[in-house]
This record gives sequence, C-alpha cells and structure tokens, in this order.
Amino acid sequence: MSAADYAIVAVIAISVLLGLWRGLIAEVLALAVWVAALWAAWQFGERVSAYMPAALREPSARLFAAWALIFVLVLIIGAVLGWLLRMLVQGTGLSGTDRMLGMLFGAARGVLIVTLGVLLLGMTPFPRDPWWRQSALIPGFQRAAEVLQARLPPGVARYVRFDPAPLPVVKLPFALPSRTVPPPSSPES
Repeated sequence: MSAADYAIVAVIAISVLLGLWRGLIAEVLALAVWVAALWAAWQFGERVSAYMPAALREPSARLFAAWALIFVLVLIIGAVLGWLLRMLVQGTGLSGTDRMLGMLFGAARGVLIVTLGVLLLGMTPFPRDPWWRQSALIPGFQRAAEVLQARLPPGVARYVRFDPAPLPVVKLPFALPSRTVPPPSSPES
C-alpha cells in the first residue's frame, strides 16, 4: 500500500469512528443543520444586512456579516436541538442501534469524501504522478468519480481528466542553445 492508500483508509476510518461515536441521528441532524444554515444565510442574508451596524459601511461587508450571523445562529440552534435529541435517544435505549447505524453512515460519508477528493484531484496534474498510478485504492474511487463526472455540467466535467497526456516539454524562449564544449586539452610535454 502506498501513502495515498493509507490516507484514504485514514479518512474513511475517521469518518466511521465519528459516526460510531455520535450515532446516526446526530450525524443526519448535523448534516441537515449545515444544509439549513447555508440555505438560511443565502435566503435571508440580504434582508438581515439592512440591520447590520452602521460601522460596516461597505454593502459587501454588511452582507458577509449577515451571512455569517445567520449561519452561526442556525448552527447554534441545531446544536441545541441535537443535544436534546441525543438525550431523548439515550432515554429510549436505542443508543446502541443508533451508534451502529451511525457507523454505517460514517462509512458512506467517508467513501463519498474520498470520491469527491479524487474527482477534484482529477482537475489537477496529480493523476500523472507515480503515487497516483501505484495506489491500490485510487482506481476504485476513480471509477466512482467518473460516475459523478458524467453527472456534472459539461463545462465543468471537461476539466476532469484521469488519463491526461504527459506534460509537454517547454523550451524557454530565453534559453541559450546547448553547445558541446570540447574536453580540455592536456599540454604536451
């Protein structure tokens, strides 16, 4: 196994352990809260920016502050709801099942994170590198990334190349032509 393979295993293992530790309900709620926070910031940021302090003179600064405020408030509300829900689950005796399902959710999330990482790295020269080609795990994730690539808009998908041509040899315009220098002659005695 290469270093890339160990990194992939580490990402998935950390995600599995987080899912096991937090449980399915907390994991799904956390994901829903992040989506809700992003949506609320996007939806209400412009209206809230009108109520930002006058010290923020630039409209873009007011809008950014409004987005940040809404995002953080929704995350705080979600954290409180998550805590209440965890207390409820512990009271019902379903915490073992919740944790096992959380572990499965964590495994799926880890695989998705690695697949998205491989997809994004497909937009770089990394697929040409030896560590990429020598990995035992990347080919499987690359096939999954190709499935996702097929669902991307064509303008974005064209930048993802897992089998790119080798980098061209660039000749610098200011480089001097190479000359063969004769070996130093030895003085004749």
